[in-house]
Amino acid sequence: MNQPMDFGPALAEFSREISALDLSPLWERVARMTPGSAAVPALWKYRQLRPHLMRATELITKKQAERRVLMLENPKLRGTTFISQSLFTGLQIILPGEIAPSHRHSPGALRFIVEGEGAYTAVEGERTMMSPGDFVVTPNWTWHDHGNLGSGPVVWMDGLDTPIAALFGAMFREDHPQDTHPLTRKDGDALARFGNTLLPVDYKGNAPGGSTPLLIYPYARTREALMQMAHSSEPDPVCGHKLRYAHPGTGGHPFPTMAVFMQMLPAGFAGKAARSTESVVYNVVEGRGRVSIGESRFDFEPHDIFVVPPWEPCRFDAPAECVLFSYSDRAAQEALGFLREKAEA
Repeated sequence: MNQPMDFGPALAEFSREISALDLSPLWERVARMTPGSAAVPALWKYRQLRPHLMRATELITKKQAERRVLMLENPKLRGTTFISQSLFTGLQIILPGEIAPSHRHSPGALRFIVEGEGAYTAVEGERTMMSPGDFVVTPNWTWHDHGNLGSGPVVWMDGLDTPIAALFGAMFREDHPQDTHPLTRKDGDALARFGNTLLPVDYKGNAPGGSTPLLIYPYARTREALMQMAHSSEPDPVCGHKLRYAHPGTGGHPFPTMAVFMQMLPAGFAGKAARSTESVVYNVVEGRGRVSIGESRFDFEPHDIFVVPPWEPCRFDAPAECVLFSYSDRAAQEALGFLREKAEA
């Protein structure tokens, strides 16, 4: 970090004078001009978090909480509600018969289903049933509510670009007059239209906010694609076998701000380190392994969540096969020309 220099009493007096005008001389700046952020590597063990999620269901109703979410705050960003300086992560739990009321907001959101069956999300009049491993899309400024038609609790990870919207002063939120938005399309309509590498002939453009019109990417399809990739190609030395979720109409990222991935590390994988300016949040889908992030070392198991801050070297080891879901701010950085990557020697 740059340190202020001593330019003598005359310049010091000058700095004091212009301070009264809310001015500051550039030559005295202390802000960092190097890659990285205040966020630090961190891992949250799901087996430690789950009892607290269940406890929350005893202490507050879904109606009272509106969204019963435990937010994962970076240890160096406490009070911000953010897991990194560009991403929000939370764990949400919904019990049988509960409804999370309909609302909409300017940040885009993803759901990654951790455990349980029978829950749904309804987006702009279409209900989508969710299962573990599914990646579910809520484009920004779309009405959405959640419910649980099953017999047990359902938990999913929420991922939002809230810090990016806040940075631009573009945070808006609105409650729907009813708990649930009226259903106007059949269940599975978006998957039928956009989920088979085909597009309706009348498709003209993006969903609101430029997000993918495909509302769910089922895990069964994703895992099959990963396994086919593993059988037909050698693993990348850094990330193993890795696939990017794509907007079916453009081939771009699912959100204008967030990129989303699924990767498989084969048994015995000892990866090479690499670093990037993107902030990345991982959720362990299957298997166990270890991740080295800068000077930190974490052993992970199913459903654990960890964050890789920008420009921290990251390396994976997997004694047994494991599958990792992740999302990052790569889409925004690519659009703005900020993204940098570097493989470590």
